[in-house]
Amino acid sequence: PAALRRALVTQKEQFVRTVAGKLLTYAVGRQMEYSDAPAIRSIVRTAAVDDYRWSSTILAIVKSQPFQMRKSRS
Repeated sequence: PAALRRALVTQKEQFVRTVAGKLLTYAVGRQMEYSDAPAIRSIVRTAAVDDYRWSSTILAIVKSQPFQMRKSRS
């Protein structure tokens, strides 16, 4: 676990980009598409300002265009 933690800490941006993409996939109920890449980059940039805190990442996902424009289930 210590080695994994060190590896993740040294690559924060890549880790947050991957996690954000996976969380956004779950949140919108569909696979990410090429057109979602700007939203994911924006989420990562927003999280970076707050040292990649989980709360910043989740808030950025909720404020993202794909999440805001998701289709609700009827």
